[in-house]
Amino acid sequence: MQIRSGRTLSPPVLDALDSNIIAILRTNGRATNQDIAERLSVTAATVSARLQKLEDSRVMRVVAVTDFSAHGYNLIIALGVNVQDRPIGDVGRSLAALPEVLSVNLMSGEHDIELLVALHDFSEVQSLLYDQIGNIEGVKEISPGVAVDIVKFEFNVVPL
Repeated sequence: MQIRSGRTLSPPVLDALDSNIIAILRTNGRATNQDIAERLSVTAATVSARLQKLEDSRVMRVVAVTDFSAHGYNLIIALGVNVQDRPIGDVGRSLAALPEVLSVNLMSGEHDIELLVALHDFSEVQSLLYDQIGNIEGVKEISPGVAVDIVKFEFNVVPL
């Protein structure tokens, strides 16, 4: 497994208890250590120790995930961006600074960068594309694709 810094690490080994703890938290992120312990027939101290180990080894982290529509975001757009005359990473960091941008991925393929952005409504598209992204130094071409429906969206989730 390669991490962002380029260092290679061996993947962590999860046993059934670790996987079950993670599964319970995926279903109910507010489950207490005692709730988890009762469901898995272990002690709350065991759950606490396992959670600490999982967090320390960066296998998991507990985060709050908000619903787009609950915050008035009704439009998700995937954007392909091609870059010219500026390092791709520099353009990616400039794009990442925009508050509407949910993710920035440097790519090898048709586009140099792929973005996922959230907007309140369609009236914001023109400003985002032309006034914000189009004015970032190095952006040569933008290829937008509007999400017409979201079939699956899991934030920070890796299949176990």
